[in-house]
Amino acid sequence: MRLGFFEETALGFEPLPFAASAWSPDMINGPAICGLLAQALEREHGRDGFVPARLTVDLFRPTRRQPVQVVTESVRDGRRIRVADAALMQDGVDVARATAVFLKKSVQPPGELWTRQDQPAPPPVEISPPTDLPRAPMWGSDAHADGWSTRIGEHQNGSRKRTWQVPMSLIEGQTPSAFVGATIIGEGTSMMTNWGSAGIGFINTDLTLALARPAVGTEIGLEADMHISAEGVAVGTAILFDRHGSFGTCVVTALSNAERQVDFSNGVDHIEAANR
Repeated sequence: MRLGFFEETALGFEPLPFAASAWSPDMINGPAICGLLAQALEREHGRDGFVPARLTVDLFRPTRRQPVQVVTESVRDGRRIRVADAALMQDGVDVARATAVFLKKSVQPPGELWTRQDQPAPPPVEISPPTDLPRAPMWGSDAHADGWSTRIGEHQNGSRKRTWQVPMSLIEGQTPSAFVGATIIGEGTSMMTNWGSAGIGFINTDLTLALARPAVGTEIGLEADMHISAEGVAVGTAILFDRHGSFGTCVVTALSNAERQVDFSNGVDHIEAANR
């Protein structure tokens, strides 16, 4: 199978098999959509010492597994703050949109600040040695006897979830930037926070990624921080981390999609399931 979400062609960005959604093989998945918007915004507006600090993506229409185009627009280009919008289009219609905030790097202010003491950590190097090459994701849950494994079905339980991955290439043959990689992994916040003992029954409608710094290296982790839900509406937050510590957070809102519950208990991951 071709390793990447998209191929760039004269038609725009054509989805490859790994872009298939777990909810329907005829749709493009969230990581691919969010990653494409992040890449366009970073390429057009992430320069001159400005770093991406916040990305908000609204996923308000199903995106079919057909070619897509991305257009961006500058909203503000200030001395320390830069804001830009992007739209993902199919057949001339917006199917998703994003806003990115780029901030100018500067010195840290003085003083001590509180931060959470219980920080997420990557799997032990004995079972997941450092790498920059694609490999099977690691999955983790508090209820799993060994904490981590590559067998996704072992972690379908009611406890906190986490993952450790090298992000999939957004464009076949290209290594994603730290920002795009964090976006691709961060979109998994819905999975990490809405995955319970019966699988996943919520589908996210948005993503807001907030980054204090870029990821170091290509390996990125994501750990659930909180799940809140009532009457078919859910909010989930998660922490992004690398081998140097936590570097950002992500929050998603989601709607019940119980009639299409995604069940991992048979051990088949969501990409394989979407392409069966």
